[in-house]
Amino acid sequence: MDGLGVIRKVAGPLVVAEKMRGANMFDVVRVSESRLIGEIIELHGDRASIQVYEETSGLAPGAPVESTEMPLSVELGPGLLKSIYDGIQRPLEAIKRASGSRLKRGVEAPSLDRDILWNFIPSVSAGTQVTGGDIIGTVQETEVVTHRIMVPPSVKGELKKITLGSFKVDETVAIVETENGDAEISLMQKWPVRKGRPYKKKLNPDVPLVTGQRVIDMLFPIAKGGTAAVPGPFGSGKTVVQHQLAKWADADIVVYIGCGERGNEMTDVLLEFPELKDPKSGKSLMERTVLIANTSDMPVAAREASVYTGITIAEYFRDMGYSVALMADSTSRWAEAMREMSGRLEEMPGEEGYPAYLSSRLAQFYERAGRVLTLGGEEREGALSVIGAVSPSGGDISEPVTQATLRIVKVFWSLDSSLAYARHFPAVNWLTSYSLYLDDMSGWFDSNVHDDWMSKRSRVMLLLQEESELDEIVRLVGIDALSAPDRLKLEAARSIREDLLHQDAFHEVDTYTPLDKQYMMVSLVLNYYEMASNALDGGAPIDLIVNLPVREAIGRIKYVEPDKLLESYKAVQRQLAQEIGDLKEKQVDF
Repeated sequence: MDGLGVIRKVAGPLVVAEKMRGANMFDVVRVSESRLIGEIIELHGDRASIQVYEETSGLAPGAPVESTEMPLSVELGPGLLKSIYDGIQRPLEAIKRASGSRLKRGVEAPSLDRDILWNFIPSVSAGTQVTGGDIIGTVQETEVVTHRIMVPPSVKGELKKITLGSFKVDETVAIVETENGDAEISLMQKWPVRKGRPYKKKLNPDVPLVTGQRVIDMLFPIAKGGTAAVPGPFGSGKTVVQHQLAKWADADIVVYIGCGERGNEMTDVLLEFPELKDPKSGKSLMERTVLIANTSDMPVAAREASVYTGITIAEYFRDMGYSVALMADSTSRWAEAMREMSGRLEEMPGEEGYPAYLSSRLAQFYERAGRVLTLGGEEREGALSVIGAVSPSGGDISEPVTQATLRIVKVFWSLDSSLAYARHFPAVNWLTSYSLYLDDMSGWFDSNVHDDWMSKRSRVMLLLQEESELDEIVRLVGIDALSAPDRLKLEAARSIREDLLHQDAFHEVDTYTPLDKQYMMVSLVLNYYEMASNALDGGAPIDLIVNLPVREAIGRIKYVEPDKLLESYKAVQRQLAQEIGDLKEKQVDF
């Protein structure tokens, strides 16, 4: 039988099988009597190289290999949300119920539960012309997310039959009469993970993904449908940044991929996410989250599959018209898995042993992000934003994975260990980070927040850069060598760092800052700097200016609750004007 072969060689997660002439690239295979899951990654004549997604100890030459003649695919339908999967979309909770806490080899379980009945409510009637991507009905998947049942992309024709009622995911809910005969539509679709889901048109990235994190929204914003990299050494706060974005970012759905991360970190995510309260709905954050757990002790080959599994699920929700945020933590572990598999395939190594195709694989992943017009007759907009953590060895961002990532993504949040050790969080270095979406989004900020948002941002960045230059002088000759205007610049930059950019993720109010509050905070700091500069020009002593009591009030406004914000802002403005005015009145005595 075509596709039935035998093992010739076993090298860790790589298995070489012969008599595989009927198989195709990227076919899923079942290896040995244990039916381990693998995927064909290389073909030479009738010889296939297979990466096995499970532990291969005990495999021996001569064991059978059977091709399923299907590519690695995911099941898409009701039941995805609140689920925890491994890298190849096996439901970990279902496997635990079936076989205990230890993940056994060869275990099979459907990705979507076949026993749950979902209440399907049609939104179109029989006789309607439908095309791929059209929404034909809805299922209330969780309390906060309505699952929109779509016509599969390849189906087009007249809706012959559609039924209201309760169905399992694999039961037929509608029949479409197509040119090639009747197509049955269930609540579930299957889609190959290595193939991006289609859309009509990619839109310009000119709308920000508001995160509530001041250093991101004010200085280095990411667009909806944008890509960002968060590289940083151990302990610099990559995971906390991603948790904050998952909880607070302006996204309807969150897909979190733990790719090769430490088991205890992934355990924290699995325990914390159900406990986190979704600020949008007051329910658990898991009500709109899909978790993919692929820890560092799991087979290395499954790391590559996990990122593709996650982004395919994210694209599916994007196609419904939702804004989706995907967190990949971390792509470095995925690259290490590619390096190991490449070495076992005896491919020519590139820089630091990584395969020559490292950049193209990373690009294939990140390029699936975007804000798009989805398929279907009704115009619908969806967005998929991808935020990838990178874990460079020793914090060296000149290594190949970080550099290849930076050539692809448009936002770089550079986490700095020196800031983290100084307890400044988020530890995003404002001198080395950047966002290439700023020009596209400047119009949105100016029209939706305030017409001088971008000019205030520019002034903040200028002060921070000038502070960096002045710090060099201070380290060499001391602060006394600085002129009074330069000392004032240092003080204003310190206010920006401590009062604006420093944010407490565990403080009830400070954990999230809406854009209007961010604008008020930056306005207070810059107003202080401008008014203090005028007072300084008028002869006021620098020591009195930098020790004004109002500076403490400016710093405390980050902790003011939203309903008291405007009142507090006006009070601090009055206090600032009063204290600077008092200084000017005393200038005659100076």
